[in-house]
Amino acid sequence: MKNICLYCGSSMGARAQYRAAAAEFGLFLAQQGIGLVYGGGHVGLMGVAADACLGAGGRVIGVIPETLLRWEVAHKGLSELHVVASMHARKAMMADLSDAFVALPGGFGTFDELFEILTWAQLGIHRKPIALWNVVGYFDRLLAALDVSVTEGFVRAPQRNNLISARTWHALWPQIISYRAAQADVVVDPRAR
Repeated sequence: MKNICLYCGSSMGARAQYRAAAAEFGLFLAQQGIGLVYGGGHVGLMGVAADACLGAGGRVIGVIPETLLRWEVAHKGLSELHVVASMHARKAMMADLSDAFVALPGGFGTFDELFEILTWAQLGIHRKPIALWNVVGYFDRLLAALDVSVTEGFVRAPQRNNLISARTWHALWPQIISYRAAQADVVVDPRAR
């Protein structure tokens, strides 16, 4: 893998474990020679991950929309910073630059990015690993809701299994490198997006 995309909070969250996980993730990528692709801010968990990766000599690529450039306070020390026109352009560029996707705890933006990339997998737009690092069980209720969506007939089980998860990075990383995407429900030409 050349680059991994991180979705996570632009806030720190209520627990020190979230910050520790973000730092561990950034450090791990730097040690493995894998680039970090993320939202481009220096605030919150995203800033912690970027700083940890950069501090260990890693490569960090930020993608930030013009409208959030000032609000999220773009990170000034990145290897690359792409300023794009919209959130849609941001998500598309992050996806194009990345070989896998990892979500740490976050809010609406994190959920938006996660569900869009899951939908793209369901439609056959990509076949890249999608992972939740379920730090201290943050995503337990979300995972349970996804299981209900299968039971109730709204999501097919193979598609639900496109999202892998674990509570530790040590348990999640082997799942990422051995990931096999489910057959798409509908194949969409990736050039169409």
